[in-house]
This record gives sequence, C-alpha cells and structure tokens, in this order.
Amino acid sequence: MRGTARWMSWGAIALATAGVGCSSGGGGGGGAGGDGSVDSTAPADDTGTPADDTGTPGQDSSPPVDTGTPADSGPNVTYGQAYTGGQFHLGPVDWTESAFHNACAPSTKYDSRVSSAEGALLVGLWNGIANVAGYCDACIFVTTAKGKSALLRVVTYGDTTSNSIDVSPAAFAILDSGEYPRAMTWQFAKCADTGNVMYEFQTGSSEWWTSLWVRNARVPLAKVEVKSVNHAGWTTLQRGGDGTLTDGAGFGKGAFSIRSTGVDGQTVVQDFTWPAAGVAGLFVVGTSNFK
Repeated sequence: MRGTARWMSWGAIALATAGVGCSSGGGGGGGAGGDGSVDSTAPADDTGTPADDTGTPGQDSSPPVDTGTPADSGPNVTYGQAYTGGQFHLGPVDWTESAFHNACAPSTKYDSRVSSAEGALLVGLWNGIANVAGYCDACIFVTTAKGKSALLRVVTYGDTTSNSIDVSPAAFAILDSGEYPRAMTWQFAKCADTGNVMYEFQTGSSEWWTSLWVRNARVPLAKVEVKSVNHAGWTTLQRGGDGTLTDGAGFGKGAFSIRSTGVDGQTVVQDFTWPAAGVAGLFVVGTSNFK
C-alpha cells in the first residue's frame, strides 16, 4: 500500500495567515532531472558497470561536518543546484510518525532496520521540488545563514513554503541558533557510510506485480532497473509517489538482479534468488553500497 505525505512544518503553522497549511504531499515521478531536481550524469542505457565501480565524485566538496551520524571517511560531497530562499522548521518529522505519516514509508511505517541504519537526523522536503518522491531516502546537506550545518536523510515531503524543509528534533538541535527567520541553503548530498543498500519489497509483491523500496543508498538515485525472467535486458522500474519502484507486469518467478544507478554514474548491482515464500514483504540487506 502506498503512503501519503501528511505533514506541516511548525513554521508553516506560524505562517497560516499567509495561506500556508497542511495538505497531502503530491506524488512525483521517479528519478532525477528537470527543474529543481538533481543534475544527473547517470548513463542513459546499459553501461555494464560493475557493482564496485567508484564512478565520478560529485560536483562540490567542503570539509566534513559532525552531523551525529556514523563518520564518513571522505569529504562532504554535494550534487546539483543549491536550493535557496527557504527556511528550516522544527517539524513533526520522526520515525514514529508522532504527528503525520512519512511519505516515503509503507502504511506500517519504516522498518526498524532502516531507521537503525539511517539515524535520527531526518528531513521532509517541500513538495514543489520536481520528482520529489524520487529523493526518498536520499540525503541533503544544509547550511544555515548562521553558519551551522548538518547532513540529513529524506523520509517525507509535503506542503511548506518554497524550498523550505521540516527537520527532526535532533536535526533542529544542530541547526538552530535561535534566529528567525531560520534562513538556510541546501543541496542533495552523499550520505554517510551507514552500511549496505537495503531492499524492502511491498507486501503485495509477487511474480505478477513486483514493487520495492531501495533504502540506505549513499547517493541519490537516478534510476533503478531489473533483469529477470520477464526482462532479458535491464528494464527501468517506475517510481511511485511513496518512493517505491515498481514493475507493473512483475519480475516473473525466478532469479533476478536489481541495478541502482546514482546521479554520479556509479552503479550497485544486487543478485537475488527467488525465495520459496515469494517476495511479498521480503527485506534484504544487500552486499554493497555506493562509494
């Protein structure tokens, strides 16, 4: 079952008289590109790149920042345009969905294995960003006008002011200096190394209709493809409004492979054998991640 974004920033509550309010997040198409989206350098077709290819580093870099997540061995790497003119707000964004459902989660919330890996520094994006659902579980790097910064994981999206974000309490504690308005700039960024990519299949998945989330990827995804009984060559999965990646005709019953391509051209390939119980609700921690 697909999730629906329903959150509103506390900053948006303060601006209610200006017409900002709570509503459902819109479903975006998959992948990167278009106005307001990450600049993708991913290949357009099958490149045959091995799973451990390190690819090309991102466009911008700056010194690493203590964000409260597991340490990353390299410099901070960002992708694409900087999003300016918005504010950060202490929003109801958390794993427990204390106020609103996270748009990137199933109706049963995020799996605890995902939340354990991805940490407490969470963010909800403005749903006016093109293809916003394509950035579920990606990371953004935020720098405030007061010079504070943090690396945050996207778990939801919804209505707020242009380019603004809602953040979890742990993230707000890092970013806030008591200022108002809480001006900031952010970009999509490489996540810290928190383990391997995770593959979470929807409970309704089968050989006739197959749908999953790709979790904990270090690099924002440009596309995700399958090669299977029903697909002799790599076939792109369709991104849903809840961040799912779906093959409406199904993978077919048998061994299959998932290839995830990052916006920097790196690829991660994971091979699967068809489980005896089928793929409904299957959760697999992969064997690799982006470098």
